[in-house]
Amino acid sequence: MQQQRIPFSTYAVIGTMLFGLYFGAGNLIFPIQLGQLAGSNFWPALIGFLVTTIGFPFLGILAIGLSKSNGVLDLASRVHPAFGLAFSMALYLTIGPFFSIPRTATVPFVVGFEPFVNPNQISLWLAVFSFIFFAIVFYFSLNPAKVIDYVGKYLTPAFLLFLFVLIIVTIVKPMGSFGLPIGQYTNNAFMTGFKEGYNTMDAIGSLAFGILVINAIKRRGITDTKMITSATWKSGLFGMGLMTLIYGLITYMGASSVDAIGTLDNGGIIFAEVAQYYFGPFGAILLAIIIVLACLKTSIGLITACSEFFHDVFPKISYKKFVFILSFVSFAIANLGLNNIIKFAVPVLMFLYPLAIVLILLGISSTLFHHKRAVYVSAMTLTFFISIMDGYNALVDTLPQVTNSFLELLNEYYLSYIPFFNIGLGWILPALIGATIGYFWPTRESNLAH
Repeated sequence: MQQQRIPFSTYAVIGTMLFGLYFGAGNLIFPIQLGQLAGSNFWPALIGFLVTTIGFPFLGILAIGLSKSNGVLDLASRVHPAFGLAFSMALYLTIGPFFSIPRTATVPFVVGFEPFVNPNQISLWLAVFSFIFFAIVFYFSLNPAKVIDYVGKYLTPAFLLFLFVLIIVTIVKPMGSFGLPIGQYTNNAFMTGFKEGYNTMDAIGSLAFGILVINAIKRRGITDTKMITSATWKSGLFGMGLMTLIYGLITYMGASSVDAIGTLDNGGIIFAEVAQYYFGPFGAILLAIIIVLACLKTSIGLITACSEFFHDVFPKISYKKFVFILSFVSFAIANLGLNNIIKFAVPVLMFLYPLAIVLILLGISSTLFHHKRAVYVSAMTLTFFISIMDGYNALVDTLPQVTNSFLELLNEYYLSYIPFFNIGLGWILPALIGATIGYFWPTRESNLAH
């Protein structure tokens, strides 16, 4: 039976939920700093940033929908079941309790509360703040079916209301003109913005959130496969459109702020100074509300997605137990501090991102090569050899003492012979070669059972 036409309000609520799940700590602090550093190279830097923070996440949501897979574990298992389990666990731990979720507690503390705390008592107050934060997240994450209501109907509109107050003031009464670009933004603004987008973790997050969107659509009584696919991309388009608008405005806020507040170390401090510039002491309160709401909604979404995933993999442990375990681990790691979390996340992201992007592109185009396993295997294998070196290079930047002579030699070889490796896009050609080899590889098994 043909179902009724889906009302626009459905796309809007699911799209707003999607925006709410994505738009957390990193999505506020990274674009405002990008704006300051890019200055007059605003447009190429912003476009590069949007490719990784809007383009790939949108494709990631579509990849789950179009490939007819039941989430990232199912999609990644097209390479091999063991790879599927290892990759999806690494992905969920990265966007979950190891990096993303702890960051949702440390960013609001650093930006909204740390300036008012005695420097000798920062560790104590971070522990108190993160305990209260994760207690709230734990409570709201216990019922996954209600996440769409909490995030889509209440938390996200409240967050947007407070954020737009700050944004509108910066447009009506600009702080100054764009300054000169700084560092790598001088000559390589697009690629620098592109790689800066990795820090938001949005593309790898999309592989996890894709199934949440599909489940939210199914809960609305939509069961026809074509209609689910249609609702997925339309909801995704709504959520990503909202994100594009806000990224552009936040980047503009950063680019126009240098005359008034100077160039600062990180996006959290920039936000705090902009709020102080316009609203004085009330700026700190406004900013605290914006950032706590942004991070609460993202944290609830991440705890929900990760708990559902781990409960599916280890069904003997209940969903509610996983909510507790993940909240507790995130609380513990949050107390290591924001700088340590960011420092150790970068090598992991540089390793995971090429694999995630290639998997997304394979999922999107899967019907073109009839879901042939050999295409997945060869493309992902050759990408792995590049991503392992991307991760190693980022780790050496963080911890120079881990330098390895063999890997240094391999790095020189890659730099000499692999196109775009020096700008972090060395995976493109190997992935294409791998997919081509896989496509023409003779095999009795023509495709995957999908």
